[in-house]
This record gives sequence, C-alpha cells and structure tokens, in this order.
Amino acid sequence: MAETRYVDPIHHPSYASQPTRDVRAWILLLVTAFIPGAVQLLFRARRWAKISLSITAISWALVIIALIVVLIDKKFLFTIGTNPFLLTFLTIWLPVIAVNWVVCLFDSLRRIKLVTLSSRARKRFLAAFCALLLIVVGPLAWGTTLLDSQRGLMADLFASGKAAKPVDGRYNILLMGSDAGKGRTGIRPDSLSLVSIDADTGKTVIIGLPRNMQNVPFPEDSPLHEHYPQGFNCGDECLLNAVFQQGERHKEEFENPKRAGEQATMDAVSAITGVEVQYFAMVNLKGFENLIDSLGGITVVSGKRVPISSKVDPETGEHGPVKGWIEPGKQKLDGYHALWFARSREMSSDYERMIRQRCVQTAMVKQLDPATVLTRYQQIAKATPGALSTDIPSSEVDMFVDLALKVKSQKIESFDLTPPNVIPADPDFDAARALVADRIAQASGDGEKDKGAQAVPGGSSGAAAGVNVTSGLTPDSSVQVSAQGGGEDGSEEDKTEAEKEICYVP
Repeated sequence: MAETRYVDPIHHPSYASQPTRDVRAWILLLVTAFIPGAVQLLFRARRWAKISLSITAISWALVIIALIVVLIDKKFLFTIGTNPFLLTFLTIWLPVIAVNWVVCLFDSLRRIKLVTLSSRARKRFLAAFCALLLIVVGPLAWGTTLLDSQRGLMADLFASGKAAKPVDGRYNILLMGSDAGKGRTGIRPDSLSLVSIDADTGKTVIIGLPRNMQNVPFPEDSPLHEHYPQGFNCGDECLLNAVFQQGERHKEEFENPKRAGEQATMDAVSAITGVEVQYFAMVNLKGFENLIDSLGGITVVSGKRVPISSKVDPETGEHGPVKGWIEPGKQKLDGYHALWFARSREMSSDYERMIRQRCVQTAMVKQLDPATVLTRYQQIAKATPGALSTDIPSSEVDMFVDLALKVKSQKIESFDLTPPNVIPADPDFDAARALVADRIAQASGDGEKDKGAQAVPGGSSGAAAGVNVTSGLTPDSSVQVSAQGGGEDGSEEDKTEAEKEICYVP
C-alpha cells in the first residue's frame, strides 16, 4: 500500500482542494492586513520580513502605549496634536507605515495566486483587497496631510519662549484686534479684551477695555513708566490703543524689541485692571475675514441694522459713505460681513461695537467644535497664521487646549470698563481695579451667581443689580438691565430689551 504524502497547502496550493485554496487566500490576506511582514516571513523572505515586521511592531507598540497614556491622562492626546517633535515624527512615520503595508499587501496577493481561487471566491477576494486599500491607505494619506498642516500651524503660530505660571491661580490673556493696513501708520489695536481663566476649573471672565481710555498708567517695572510716570496723559490723542505705538517707539528698552508694542499694551492693561497679563493674542482683521470663511461663516442675532462703509480715508481715518447694511434678526455672516459687523462705527458708539465684537467672538467659539475642525481643518490651518499671532509657547498649547475644553463647559462672565462703571475720558483706576477684582472673585467662587451681579449674554454685564448697561447709541445713553439671567448663552425668553438692541448668539 502506497504511503500518502502530506503536502503543505500554504506553500503548495496547487496540490490542495479548492475550498482549502480559497480559505488559504483569506487567511494570508487577513494576516497581512493586521501584521504586514508576517506572510513574507512565512515564505522565508527573511530580510524583507525583518524590516516589515520591525515597522509593524513599532507601530503597534506606539498605538498601545499612546492608548494607555491617554487613558491615564487625556491631556496627552492634546500633546500628540501640538508637540512639534511628535508631529514631525508622525508626519514621517505614517507614510512609512503606508508604504510598508501596501508593498506587503501586493506581495501577499502575488503569493496567493489568484488563478488558484474559484471564480466566486476570486471576485469577493478582489473586492475585499480593493476595500482594504481604500480603508487603510486613504486614512493614512489623509492623516499625513493633516499632521503636516498641524505641524506647519504650530511652527507658524506659536512662540518658542518660556512658559508662564498662573498668577493667583489664573491665566490672563490679552486679546487685541489689529486694524493695520493701507492709510494707517503702525498698529493701533481696534479692540482690547482681557480674558482671565481659572487654571483649575476653566471659569472665565472677559473684561472689555475701551480703546479710547485716557491717562492709562504703567507698572513701575515697565519701560514706559519712566517716560510717563503719571500715566499716558498727553491729551486726547494719548489713548489706550496708542500705547502699542509708544512701545514700538521705545522698543530697544524692552526685553523683546520685536514684541515691544504688545508688551507695552500688556503692561498698560495690567496696571488698569490690577491683574498680571501673561500672554497676548492679536487678531489681524483682514486675516480674521479669511478665518471666518474657513469656519463656514458664523450665526448671530443682530438687534439693529449695522452699516457697511466704504474704505477708510488715509488722511482723516474716517470711513466713507454707507454702501450696504447687515439687517436685524438672525444672520449667517461670511467673513466679509462678520468683519463689518464687528468693526462698524457709523451710527453707534465704541461701546456698542465692543459688544458686537464679543458677540462675534462667542459665535466663533461655539462653532469651533470638533466636527467643524475635522471637516474644515485644511482651510482653518491655512487661514489661522495670517489671522492670529500670539506669544503662547508651543510647549504650553496642549495645556491650553485642555483648559479651553473646561472653558467651554463653564458659563463665561463678562463686563466692560465703560460708562457708567468707568468713564474713559477720566477713568478712576482704583474703582476699575476693585470692580475687576470683585468680578474675578465672583467667578472664582462656587459658581453661585452673586445676587447683585448681572451677566449680559453676548459679552457685557454690569457690576451690580440696577447698573446701567450702555445701549451703544452714545456714551450716555443706557437702559436698565434686570437681575435675571438665562443659561450659558441665554435663551430668547431671558433676553432683555437692552441685550436685543445690540446682538446675541442664538
């Protein structure tokens, strides 16, 4: 009786039955899909298998380690997305994974020998093979592009300086809107807001500062204190928004001459509010237009018609005649119209404009959700460096991203240092500092709203019940605001007539 000889179906499929050959093909495909290089080792292509399996082992090890660390500390996920070294490494490593995977997959297809499969199995196998290419290679290619954009954004936008520690448990960041351009000499921040954030809870207070505030003081350690020991008091041209140019005029006296204007303005705001400003973020209004467009526009509710003017006169600085309107009601604004909604001056005061500006800021924060970022990331990354500059160091970005999530979960309190609380032409800075300290203390408490405090959705609030809040028609025109507030952004029923007169975010 002849001895039956066993034939290995993996290496010699032609001697196996048809069902065995079909199963063999699926096994080799699945092994390659999860462990590129394993099939090559099985077929004794050892040198190739050694390289491929090393790439595979390192990749899986990195994924497992990252998952464990993220489960322990979720902030590490933000570190991956913001650390320049990690972003550079991943931008290089993902294409390596993709190339290794594709090469191994096609080599496995060659070793499977399609001609050995049944007609029915062959069609299904080819469909699965093509699906694998799309499912794996597509996301890897997209991920590489995304990482490269993020790496470029981090390099272009964030600084490389030292990190600042919280002061009294808070981070204080000065937001400035720059309107520099043709017909304007230097930078005169068009809007200024101080954002004070509790480092642990994310509870936030936004303090609006009028650009026309006069006689602003400087801390004793500021280079400008020597030039203006009694404050910036050279007349009605020496306004808060002119401090930036004073810093640039004396830039050699500052630690960082390239940031002298920003530092001078930060010094002045620190002295006005009584809180130390650690960082700044400046928005270029022209770039801001592109940034809004990259988000797909924003939605606000305007309480009145807002005029759109023609270009600024280079000599007088005045806007030309009205050439269009943003109508009252719920409006979806593109970049151009959002920019005019925030900056328009005709038929309104600076105080109304401050509220509209913060209305736009709030709308941007609400719309900047993960879905928007993922679907429009390329446009946002391209627009951001031209719209924003900051001295926040790249090493701190992951911490601020984590803090930003806390901020979104909290109610944001905000108020302005404007009449009747503070008179810009003759400000009482002791009263301003006391008001700021009181509101920050309230925000740092247990979350219960002080009975005397009134928060105005859209960004403005009084310091106590019964305080007049400017309607924006003139510095003296104001209306009473009730002491009842709504939810985080306020429902329509909770809006007072004063709030509806200006704007809010739906």
